Amino acid sequence: MTRIGLFQSNTGIDPEANARALVDAVAEASADGAEMLFTPEMSGLLDRDSGRAAKNIQSEEEDSVLAACREAAKRNRIWLDIGSLAVLVENGKRANRGFVIDREGRIRARYDKMHLFDVDLPSGESWRESAVYSAGDGVALVNGTPAGKLGLTICYDLRFPMLFARIAEAGADVISVPAAFTVPTGRAHWHVLLRARAIEAGLFVVAAAQAGRHADGRQTFGHSLVVDPWGDVLLDMGEDTGVGFVDIDLSRISDVRSRIPALNHRRIIPEPVSL
Repeated sequence: MTRIGLFQSNTGIDPEANARALVDAVAEASADGAEMLFTPEMSGLLDRDSGRAAKNIQSEEEDSVLAACREAAKRNRIWLDIGSLAVLVENGKRANRGFVIDREGRIRARYDKMHLFDVDLPSGESWRESAVYSAGDGVALVNGTPAGKLGLTICYDLRFPMLFARIAEAGADVISVPAAFTVPTGRAHWHVLLRARAIEAGLFVVAAAQAGRHADGRQTFGHSLVVDPWGDVLLDMGEDTGVGFVDIDLSRISDVRSRIPALNHRRIIPEPVSL
């Protein structure tokens, strides 16, 4: 059994305050026996005012939140999956980048969000991630974490099952899905999509989420989840912020796959023919 923690946060527009909250969460998770902590998408800054946010977004090398998290992981001897941070990249845009940090404070993996969220919602909310973010083009897995072989995704990636299939085929035990889901889409789709991805891939899904009304005015759904390979929800953190814990047994993967060996039965699907 491996004990993991999830930080359900209400990230705001002040990176220093957000860094303090993350450092406190790392310490709490370690003190409660967790071997790894998972945090949400945009753990360092959540600000839809692009001009104001630009003053607080740095390159990876200069990001103070990342530096604080690396030091906290090392001090508390715990692995850390930072769901994502906004970092400046070479083309002048930003990357929505996830990081896996080991208990020595070393960065073991990076993943830039592949699918960007551009949408106009009936509620009047409008999101254009592609206006300021560059999409990633690589699949990321990291070996040797306390949670086994870990595959990385971010939020909107959840709606693209082929990415999860590719990660599963590469031998992942757990897929991380850090998120800042809106309330309308969260109510409609969050639980069902996470359970479906876990069942399809036959592995654990760990989804640390943002929650509540944020300083920039948005509201996020919360309900950080851990789902096992059978689709059972092992942890649902509801709408309150804080650190939640769950013990996962990776032997559950082989047990479920022996009963439904769907990964072994996948075939190359030919191009459709219109008749």
